[in-house]
Amino acid sequence: MHREFHRWYSPSLNRDMELLIFGHAGARVLVFPTSKGKFYEWEDRGMMWTLRDHINNGWLQLYCVDSVDAESWYNWGVHPGQRAWRQEQYDRYLYSEVVPLMNAKNNNPFLITAGASFGAYHAMNFGLKHPDKVDRILAFSGIFDIRGWTEGHRDEYVYSNNPVEFVQGEQNPERLRQLQHLDIIMATGRDDRLIHNARTMSGALWSKGIGNALREWDGWSHDWPYWQKMILAYIGGHD
Repeated sequence: MHREFHRWYSPSLNRDMELLIFGHAGARVLVFPTSKGKFYEWEDRGMMWTLRDHINNGWLQLYCVDSVDAESWYNWGVHPGQRAWRQEQYDRYLYSEVVPLMNAKNNNPFLITAGASFGAYHAMNFGLKHPDKVDRILAFSGIFDIRGWTEGHRDEYVYSNNPVEFVQGEQNPERLRQLQHLDIIMATGRDDRLIHNARTMSGALWSKGIGNALREWDGWSHDWPYWQKMILAYIGGHD
């Protein structure tokens, strides 16, 4: 399996950032770790082994990024506005640094965002903020309303990084057309305490004519063995 490590100083975040690439060709997948997780989490948790046929056959190329959650939403020692601003900087890192790397290494136009638990938030947030770049969103066992991390504080960066809120507020016809082209799949266990997040997100999307598939799995289904099954079930393959 082809594997590459990359590290560079991010001007968006003013610090070094690391990522791993798996695969040599195919649809590009932007992979987010769980809360405060590292860029090697999916590898450590066996997700690359689960997807080995997709990767080795050139159907998928995965870009596993690091998180800055400990500096953004989980940085309880700073003002919520500062948390939201750090998330905005992270989004700029992804859009202006990681996506151009993906474009330079692979000319396949199809881009998938994927993540589980808090990684599902990032997959949904980036995909909905940038439907000009993203084609499919895979969000497993996720949180899609970030207001529980803001202690009641509201500002433009809280709003613009809160998927369930900014989708409901979207009025721009061109933006809505772009959003409606997305293939959005959420999967969450019926007994997962986060199931209401997925149901609310699904309803918000449908209210704007944005199609999506909400798959409710039996039981809790909030752990790596379930996410391995989910990724195989929903990721598909594109040459």
